[in-house]
Amino acid sequence: MSTLVVGLLLSALLIVLALSSVAFALWRQVWSRQSALAAAEQERRALLAGHLRLLAGSLLDEQVPLIEGAIRIKVLLDHYDPQLSQSERCQVFQQLYEASAHVPTHADWSALDKAERRHFEALFNALELQHKAAARNCAHWLLEEALPPRK
Repeated sequence: MSTLVVGLLLSALLIVLALSSVAFALWRQVWSRQSALAAAEQERRALLAGHLRLLAGSLLDEQVPLIEGAIRIKVLLDHYDPQLSQSERCQVFQQLYEASAHVPTHADWSALDKAERRHFEALFNALELQHKAAARNCAHWLLEEALPPRK
């Protein structure tokens, strides 16, 4: 073999080695980012599970009004696990959410006259009578079975 061929082969080998090391470094970055994203997702889910546990416990202890607690649990469940949120056992939260979606909140609630507020309060009372047992059962189920235990 001539020195030119040997030189070209060595040059090609060096180029392949350099490109391989660059590719490996880039893949390490990808793996590192995937690991960081997985850790962030795990932390997000743990935080949401903690909030859900707090709300479910508050609903069971009647520290939060049923309608408000159900709405908050439904929204957090949507972010925590959409399949769990849509499960048969959690439908009561979806039903309460939909039944009260048209009710004004915050400043709009304050702007209502007394008759309108009483109308909505009567709606809340009726919804609570109708769904209280199911909501409490679901909150208990979330705490006992669906959510991971506290660490």
